[in-house]
Amino acid sequence: MSRLTFGTAFLGLVLSGAIFGFFYAWVCSTMWGLDAADPRVAIAAMQAMNASVRNAIFAPAFFGTGPVLLLVGVFAFRSQNRSAAKWFVSGGLLYTLGGMVLTMVVNVPMNEALGALIVPEDIASAREIWSDYSDRWQVFNQIRTLVSGVVLILVGIGIFELARK
Repeated sequence: MSRLTFGTAFLGLVLSGAIFGFFYAWVCSTMWGLDAADPRVAIAAMQAMNASVRNAIFAPAFFGTGPVLLLVGVFAFRSQNRSAAKWFVSGGLLYTLGGMVLTMVVNVPMNEALGALIVPEDIASAREIWSDYSDRWQVFNQIRTLVSGVVLILVGIGIFELARK
């Protein structure tokens, strides 16, 4: 295995782990904490978090995971390691569709709609807004988390296959 292939595979592993961890943290702590808070606070906090997530630290994991895994698949295929190639390409395609595209089609529009709201002073109105948002958002985040966890496993198998040859 070339150094370039190994380095790219390692980068794919790090990015896959980072994005899985990011989505997982929302599942097991962040959203539960917001759901337990005053809904007016939850709405304002989520607006702030959504506004801050578009940054140079998050971007490589979110936007880079799919392309890096596809690139490793190409490198593996070119070095005649078709088994490793299929794992990396599968992971790259799965993350691109079930992580990145899902986020951009469902979660981002929900975040933008929530961000455009003025937080209501009335707690009952805020509770209704938050409940409608949080329940649906969490379903799709759990899908992203599951997909990203599977991608991480596929990358691990791909690295194993690279090392075997």
